[in-house]
Amino acid sequence: MMLLTAGSRGDIEPFLALARHAAAQGHEVRLGLPEDVDVPTGVDAVGLDVDFRRVLEAPGRTPWAIGRHLGREVRPGMRRMLAAAVRETVSFAPDVVVHHPLILSAPMAAHALGVPRVLVELAPVATPSAEFPAAGGPTATRDLGRHNRATYAVPRAAARLFDADVARAATHLPGGRRPGGRTASRATLMAVSPELLPRPRDWPARVHLTGSWHDPAPSTPVDAVVAEFVRGGPYLVASFGSMAAGGAQARARTIVTCARAHGLRVLLLTGWGGLVLPDDCRGPDVLTVPAAPFDAVIPGAALAVHHGGAGTAHTVARAGVPAVVVPVTADQPFWGAQLHRRGVAAAPIPVRRLTAAVLAPAIADALTRRERAAAVGRAMRREDGVQAALDVLTAL
Repeated sequence: MMLLTAGSRGDIEPFLALARHAAAQGHEVRLGLPEDVDVPTGVDAVGLDVDFRRVLEAPGRTPWAIGRHLGREVRPGMRRMLAAAVRETVSFAPDVVVHHPLILSAPMAAHALGVPRVLVELAPVATPSAEFPAAGGPTATRDLGRHNRATYAVPRAAARLFDADVARAATHLPGGRRPGGRTASRATLMAVSPELLPRPRDWPARVHLTGSWHDPAPSTPVDAVVAEFVRGGPYLVASFGSMAAGGAQARARTIVTCARAHGLRVLLLTGWGGLVLPDDCRGPDVLTVPAAPFDAVIPGAALAVHHGGAGTAHTVARAGVPAVVVPVTADQPFWGAQLHRRGVAAAPIPVRRLTAAVLAPAIADALTRRERAAAVGRAMRREDGVQAALDVLTAL
């Protein structure tokens, strides 16, 4: 099987987990993913000719800055990725193509090879429902009732911006031309926990809510300094992952100040630059590191403050740890609102509204949700999302 994904760490790790699990079960698996990812040994992986860190860099807020970033980074990066996805898929000649929604050229590659394709959603963006709006859209946090289904037109419209790039990628197909017509995916794998998003009544039977995809054990060892810190008493984990929005120092200052007010130490994961600790906030109760295995450092935490990406949201919830979500973009507002509805997080705080006056009571609220978070975590740890996904794929 050919697995194709793109995006940040939260988009990559679920596919890595599925690739490793399927290979361990005897399947021949190849994984296509961005060039900037460090692939663990033992995974047959190929690069898709794009550095998604550059694609996802904050372009600035003015229309001119956004347009320049679109022209210089997003369009060229997507163009290369879509072509590489076709080229690598044709070269591998799989019997099934499993792809992330951003791999817009995967459908025509599967169609040209005459093999089934399966769409993977890490948040509901392509499968409409009347019960909630599309994640990532401008109304992702609001229930619009009967108008919810209309919000799924937004990601479809965004995908059409790259139609010309998909057509150009067709030169790598066996016939060198884009096949006529469109073919629907044979199945959709919704790699989401039903504890966080119960299955809506109007999803078709071909949509499989598998549970999240993750490895059962931390994929990388924990640094000795980090391991010692997490053993030293109650702590809060703060991470904004691949987000690099402005105000990183002010954001870190707010989190550290509020954590100290609640008697919590802080493990600050700086990620791609979303958090930068000011010098005057340093102390023995704060440890700053670029990254740490989330599945190793979260379970012992009293609380997590994070951006609300799908992967982070699931990892924190699966550990049974309450959260304060500070969404920045994409599907993060959706997950922030959803975690709050499910009782495992305080009401989300949009990143531009993050102040000590807002965060301090949110932390207090989140800490009252520990019992509910623990119950949800126990239920999520009983899920086996990668096996459920593999069962669907082998049934094809």
